[in-house]
Amino acid sequence: MADMRIYKSRDLYLNKLIAFQDTEPVKVVTGIRRCGKSTLLKLMVQHLLRSGVSEDQIVEMNFESYDFKDMTSDSLYRYVKKLSVPGKRMYLFFDEIQRIPAWEDAVNAFRVDLFCDIYITGSNAYLLSSEYATYLSGRCIEIKMLPLSFREFLLFHDYQIQETASSLGGTKKLVIDKNGETYSLGDAFSAYLRFGGMPGLVDIGLNQERALTVLDGIYSSVVIRDILEREKRRGQRQITDPILLRKIILFLADNIGSTVSATSIGNTLVNEGLLKGAARKNTPSTHTVQSYVNALLESYIFYEIKRFDIKGKEFLRTLGKYYIADIGLRNYLLGFRDRDTGHVLENIVYFELLRRGYDAAIGKLDNAEIDFIAAKADEKIYVQVKESMTSEEVKKRELSPLQAVRDNYEKIVLSLNPGLERNYAGIKSKNLIDWLLEE
Repeated sequence: MADMRIYKSRDLYLNKLIAFQDTEPVKVVTGIRRCGKSTLLKLMVQHLLRSGVSEDQIVEMNFESYDFKDMTSDSLYRYVKKLSVPGKRMYLFFDEIQRIPAWEDAVNAFRVDLFCDIYITGSNAYLLSSEYATYLSGRCIEIKMLPLSFREFLLFHDYQIQETASSLGGTKKLVIDKNGETYSLGDAFSAYLRFGGMPGLVDIGLNQERALTVLDGIYSSVVIRDILEREKRRGQRQITDPILLRKIILFLADNIGSTVSATSIGNTLVNEGLLKGAARKNTPSTHTVQSYVNALLESYIFYEIKRFDIKGKEFLRTLGKYYIADIGLRNYLLGFRDRDTGHVLENIVYFELLRRGYDAAIGKLDNAEIDFIAAKADEKIYVQVKESMTSEEVKKRELSPLQAVRDNYEKIVLSLNPGLERNYAGIKSKNLIDWLLEE
């Protein structure tokens, strides 16, 4: 019997799947554990059923279910082949398929032997490693899923935005919850900064104690299943020390938006007595740190952003920055308290740029820095992120790097308190929350 429960929609991602429906490439949904990948597959199944596909054409398998605990690629192939309906296109949905050894053999065989459309999810970038990409010869489409945006957060938690007259003239936005209680938009954004965008929090409400329990479960599953277990499956044992792994996670979480390197992480950990020997360049400890950081990137808990030299027009190999996939997870790791608001806002903006289809880099211009150069197709924007733009000193510091860029692409400063000016000689000043709510 098909699952026709009502799920909150993730239209950004569902529309991408629908756009590639009935095409040859395997649709691969990737992202941090519990960001909504399984639900996205269920939403796609419901779309197919509503559009006239019959239930017997759909095969759904979640490999975290005990039903498939001992399945191999051979038994997976036989299981699906047995369910296939001759003459009809089959729709195959495989959730967390990386748990099946040599799963790519079965997926490739389905492509060759069956009339089918294949959708798979995975919580680790190893799923799309070079070996697999080579195996499928580019015949896959990756859809990168993220936790909830601020707009989705409001929708999922049943907040509605209402515009009302402002005492200064014009309008202001208020937020109304399902019980009719009214809040300022700033209060709702503060809740987002505190709890983050993991969809699982919707079921338990915005309660700090319950949220910590959910976030602890997400963190543990990322570390244990997607990092430590993955090492066993790969037959590699680079990540052998769970305590060191947690220390590196805490370091990166505490330093989001700051320029760091494997060496600087190693030096800090050596000083704390967690790594033996000096953490100088090319020493084993630096290589150890880098392998742990790579494992965190592969599990989608952290994302690395490179620096781009605007004058030299090239990416720099050293000193990138890291952002955490969900601010709620950061608060779980470091404690729920106001900290480092500027970098937290950068973190929010970085992932919103990714959602909107941009590739983002840090802009380096001589000794100055632009928070983000965001590009897609023929479009490019330069973005500075600041908590407040009311101080003349801050204005000068944040605007000067943008003013030094000599091209005609859009330049924006996003802040929680932009002041009254909407434009500084062609540089737009926008309220960050309003920008997040844009379509």
